Amino acid sequence: MITTPIIQLDDVCKSYLTGEVDTQVLKHISFSIQEGEFVAIMGPSGSGKSTLMHILGGLDLPSSGTYYLDSQDVATLTDAKLAEIRNKEIGFVFQAYHLLGRRSAIKNVSLPMYYAGIPHDKQLETAKAILAKVGLESRENFVPSQLSGGQKQRVAIARALAMYPRIILADEPTGNLASDQGQEIMHLFEQLHAQGHTIIVITHEKRIAMYADRLITVQDGEILSDTKVRR
Repeated sequence: MITTPIIQLDDVCKSYLTGEVDTQVLKHISFSIQEGEFVAIMGPSGSGKSTLMHILGGLDLPSSGTYYLDSQDVATLTDAKLAEIRNKEIGFVFQAYHLLGRRSAIKNVSLPMYYAGIPHDKQLETAKAILAKVGLESRENFVPSQLSGGQKQRVAIARALAMYPRIILADEPTGNLASDQGQEIMHLFEQLHAQGHTIIVITHEKRIAMYADRLITVQDGEILSDTKVRR
């Protein structure tokens, strides 16, 4: 049975104009991702993978070509609709965590629900359940300064899950972690994938990319390879 991809890029290019210099960062990128896939996008610094991540997350638009998210041409969506999609359909996980330092873990996880207008009691109930899901039920009232790097990233993942998104987009999620903490985070992504989430991990590390089922390698703004991961 043929299914419609949840993500489809057709001949996507991205350029940035600095003064009179037009720098092409992405060059004719085309691929699709089916719902429920676990994909790693790997490349060295300067390869264009972070720019690609911003386009996939609706944080930036292609200079040319088309990006379809759930069959919608992202370029045709209003800013308000894009913001709604980013809050409800895509869970973001960043290398630097982006947690609010004065808010507890449970309040950090509640933020996407607050912006969506979900009642306060429901926010706390959901946040508690998700923190338990990532093994932090005993840390829900701790602020980030009281948490280890791995625990902070688990809070960030819990926050990404708050709206039950279809897609989890993780940019270098283990970059600030020791290797054992990084393994814990990647095992957590494996569990989330098994539960049906579409997982996209941006990384420069081969060992992290090998947790995925599919590896897209980017170099100099172009797709170098797109292969299944062999274990």
